[in-house]
Parts: sequence; C-alpha cells; structure tokens
Amino acid sequence: MKSVLKLAGIPRSTYYYWVKNFGKSDQDVELKKQIQSIFDEHEGRYGYRRIRDELVNRGYIVNHKKVQRIMKELSLKCVVRMKKYRSYKGTIGKIAPNLLDRQFTAEKPNKKWVTDITEFKLFGEKLYLSPVLDLFNGEIIAYTIASRPTYSLVSKMLEKAFERLSENDVLLLHSDQGWHYQMKQYRQALQEREITQSMSRKGNCYDNAVIENFFGILKSEFLYLKEFESVEHFKQELAKYIDYYNHKRMKAKLKGMSPVQYRTHALQAA
Repeated sequence: MKSVLKLAGIPRSTYYYWVKNFGKSDQDVELKKQIQSIFDEHEGRYGYRRIRDELVNRGYIVNHKKVQRIMKELSLKCVVRMKKYRSYKGTIGKIAPNLLDRQFTAEKPNKKWVTDITEFKLFGEKLYLSPVLDLFNGEIIAYTIASRPTYSLVSKMLEKAFERLSENDVLLLHSDQGWHYQMKQYRQALQEREITQSMSRKGNCYDNAVIENFFGILKSEFLYLKEFESVEHFKQELAKYIDYYNHKRMKAKLKGMSPVQYRTHALQAA
C-alpha cells in the first residue's frame, strides 16, 4: 500500500481520512459551495482568511482553520504572490518637506492623499499609471494612464481627483521627489485649491509605502494573473480591476469591508 500511495502521490493521512469518512454524508456541502464560489468570484486572489471574512459577511459562523482545511481538500490555493516593482523616478530636488512623516492613517476622507507613478511593459510598449489614493480607506480616488510619462499624466489625474473635494476639505497630498511633483504647474494646482504639498525624503521609498504597496498588489493580483490581447484590452481590464479593488476587495484593517463600503459606513455613522 505504501508503494501505491507513493506512486499516486497521495499522503498517507489523506488516504486514511477518506477511508474513515467513506460513505458518510458530508456536513459541509453548502459551506464548500460557498467557499468555491467566493474563490472563483475573486479569481483566486483570496486566501483562507479573506474567504473566512466573506463567509462571516454572508452569515456563516466558521473559523479560519476550518476554511483552510476545506480549501486544502478542494485544492484551492491563493495564487497571489507579492513581486517587486519599479516605479518611475524623476530628478531629485527639495520642493516640499515630508509633512506626512509616515503617518499613514486619516480620520476622515479627503484628509491625506498619496500619489506616485508606476510603469508597465506590454507588447513591446511602456505604459505609465498615475493614481491617487486616500489614506482614510485606501480607495483609488482617480487615475490616468498613458504611453509617455509627460506632465499631463499627472495634471489630468489631479483634475479628476479634485472633483472629489468639497470646500470644507483640508487636504495634504504626498508624493516622492519625482520631477512631475516639482513642476511649477503642479505646485500651483495644489496652491489654488489650498492643498498642502508633502514629499518623501531623498531615496526613501518607505516614506510613500502605501501607494507602493498598492502597486505591488496591482501587479501581483492583476498584471501577473491576466492575459491581455492588446494594450487597449489591458486598459479595459485595468479599469475593471480598480473598480473591483475599490468596491469589492475587502481589507482586514477596514473591518472586512472594501474601501468604498468602509467610506460609506463611516459617513453614515457620522
């Protein structure tokens, strides 16, 4: 028997588990269906802890160890792995101090935003993504994407983002020392809206860790998992992913809610 199990690649514990439970009714049939459904809905991006949280949201009382065991039985494995990325860097200057100072939390929306630019290489072309993220809930407020990292990439992103502001918002906007953020036009755009500018210290990526973490998630959950037919197809799928990230992708630090759900809940409670 030992040689047969070895040939089949089946662990002894798995074999004896199925022998012991052969013929017994499965008490977890419905739970398994829900776990499979959640796993498929999120395209393998959810591990057992996030699936457990989603099960709780659906009214199931189950601990993470049981979810982990069932996922193992169903051969469901989260396919996401963090990968390094390299964001586009400009020249180094001294325009604004590091006022954010790694204080990556905000007590309400539109209090602290962070931004940066990252680069994709697809079909022999380069694409540059410029998003802005709200530190209150990790929501992507606005973004632009273009084939060249010109200043308009950032200026158009600002135009979209400013539509989310009200007259009462007092905002700090943090970036690295990329040349876009040193531009006179950029600083004037912030000054006209009475937005305080903050910049990372020279060569210190941890000063803007939240947006860098978003880029890592974006590439591991989206870029490396999808197949694209063209640059235009990539842009369409990117829009879908960012919508998913904002509206459906739950975060543990947001009490198991997505960024938009968390913001909505907080505004209703206020």
